[in-house]
Amino acid sequence: MRLIREIDDTVITREEMNMQDITFNVRKSSRAIVSNSSKQIAIIYVSKDKYHKLPGGGIEKGENYMSALNRELMEEAGVEVTVLGEIGMIIEYRKDHRLLQISNCYATEMIGELVEPSLTKDERSKGFVLKWVDLAEAISLLENDQPRNYAGKFIKERDLTFLKEAARMNE
Repeated sequence: MRLIREIDDTVITREEMNMQDITFNVRKSSRAIVSNSSKQIAIIYVSKDKYHKLPGGGIEKGENYMSALNRELMEEAGVEVTVLGEIGMIIEYRKDHRLLQISNCYATEMIGELVEPSLTKDERSKGFVLKWVDLAEAISLLENDQPRNYAGKFIKERDLTFLKEAARMNE
């Protein structure tokens, strides 16, 4: 997977970061740009914290990137997909959370019928709402988001980068 960006607090909070003094916990995750037959993509609005995100999430014990991707897409978007290709990898260094997150993002296409997402209790409490929009609208929505929390600012930056990379690859 090709590394397309690294994001840290100097990007998010404009604070200098000395990473030599921080022990990070590593979290690996899979995300996707899921397109449907109408060429719209799935994005999730996190209503509690006022930002949009791509469907996807962390790899759990016993999973690999693909099995985590399939589980997360069913949970958050209610879709099964076929993977069309790789978008790229982004590494986030979240100093306040002592988190080093590695996100692999894939271009996918929905197969079969849309089913009701099976959101976790945490996702329901954050007010996850699934939307289907075209790629340009997804980019615009994320560009105009103003996340209320630290994690949301990283998520916005990460997923906006993935969307812009997908648009560049589609040119």
